[in-house]
Amino acid sequence: MTGPTRAPEIRTTSGTVRGRVADGMAVFRGIPFAQPPVGPLHLAPPVPALPWDGVREALSFGPTPPQSLGLGFGSRPESPNGSDEWLTVNVWSPDPSGAARLPVMVWIYGGAYLVGSADGPTYDGTALARRGTVVVTFNHRVGAEGYGLFEGAVPNRALLDQVAALEWVRDNIAGFGGDPDRVTVFGESAGAGAIAALLAMPRAAGLFHRAVAQSVPGTVFSAALAADVGAGVAAELGLPATLDALAPVSPKALRDAADAVLGKISQYGARWGLIAHAHLPFSPVVDGEVLPTSPWEALRAGHSRDVELIAGHTRDEARLFTVMAGRYGKVTREEADTTLARFAPGPEGVAAYRASFPEADPTTMQDLVMSDWLFRMPSLQLAEAHAVGGGTTYAYELAWEAPALGGVLGACHGLDVPLVFGTLRGGIATMVLGEEPPAEAEAVSDAMGSAWTAFATHGDPGWARYRTDGRLTRVFTTEPHTVPYPQETSRHMWAQHTFTALELTQDEDSVPSA
Repeated sequence: MTGPTRAPEIRTTSGTVRGRVADGMAVFRGIPFAQPPVGPLHLAPPVPALPWDGVREALSFGPTPPQSLGLGFGSRPESPNGSDEWLTVNVWSPDPSGAARLPVMVWIYGGAYLVGSADGPTYDGTALARRGTVVVTFNHRVGAEGYGLFEGAVPNRALLDQVAALEWVRDNIAGFGGDPDRVTVFGESAGAGAIAALLAMPRAAGLFHRAVAQSVPGTVFSAALAADVGAGVAAELGLPATLDALAPVSPKALRDAADAVLGKISQYGARWGLIAHAHLPFSPVVDGEVLPTSPWEALRAGHSRDVELIAGHTRDEARLFTVMAGRYGKVTREEADTTLARFAPGPEGVAAYRASFPEADPTTMQDLVMSDWLFRMPSLQLAEAHAVGGGTTYAYELAWEAPALGGVLGACHGLDVPLVFGTLRGGIATMVLGEEPPAEAEAVSDAMGSAWTAFATHGDPGWARYRTDGRLTRVFTTEPHTVPYPQETSRHMWAQHTFTALELTQDEDSVPSA
């Protein structure tokens, strides 16, 4: 395939954009797919971008949406020019001609539903596009802007941003060399949780044909729980949790109020339950309209059975957070027991973990149960639900261990992202692979990138389908292989973990003061 040689110009539904050629790819950055969600549009659903005259230069990423500053990682600086044009797409194409009809891969970033942006070296689409695909990344609202539930405001604005971006892909991607009838969404962590929600959303039906969900979180909120979190955010501003009261508030002030809640979220434990202990104040909301039911329930009932799905996880999901918190090897037995009591599926689950891992030290036990609750079991149960509902399903586990920091990270959360993108230097990659990635990283990256693009191209990633009677799962190591799942590490917990919308408790006296 011969790549472009000069700056391409493409006509979109809003106007003409001019990209540039880099590494044999036509690259377009910062194309608006919706109007800035500020001023009269603050806390509103996305509205299509306004048209422009002439040729718009598409050379720089769009500004970053407001980001939580409370996580201590993953946050991006404020836009240097103060622009509020957050809702933009980026495209990498090896052949930006209307006749190419290449498969399209649309990335949805993660970040605990609190942070995230499509810029940076990790999400560079060059390597995946070089495999014969058109790669799209985009920004969407996060935190209270995207997921806060306030009376009078449309819920799940972040998910509606994603629908709007996919509608832009449907209407425009042919001009960039993509096939609008072969669109694959792929995402990790909160991005995978968003994909799970999109699979259950009537408004997303028909906008994508395949999906890859990498490390699906198990948190989906009931409307009552989400509204209570929203009330907590509004209380920090001394305002009622209504659209009329909060729409005039600046996005930065709303972000700061949400961060104030995040900073003391453990105080809400008796009222908000597990999300308070896991420090996760935002998530997709089962509101009954935008998201009618939880993804696991929807897929089990056959919703999106026509969408082919890959779902999987890393082996040691929670180890990343333990290491980043400086707690690796320092977790006490009491702390591990508390985590087990909170996050294991009831007393039988607690007993099963202890029986299955009698020699586990406290750090290992805490990592096991948190990995299962946060990502591993939700991902496996999503695959199971999709298969039960009649969908074509594939499952995987990444078991290759990150070499950075002496190997303590294991096969940690986020390791799959640079491996899939083939972006093995800079950003997340340096944190998990080290300054110079070993040859093994190249090999595993090639295996995962090849599988993802093969799936996007013709629906077969190269291993056997997941079926409920065998649960065959691809294990990515230096020598990828397919085995029945569940494996020993989770065998006893399989049937006990279930996922649906998390509910508000009835302890109404447990709200901390603003």
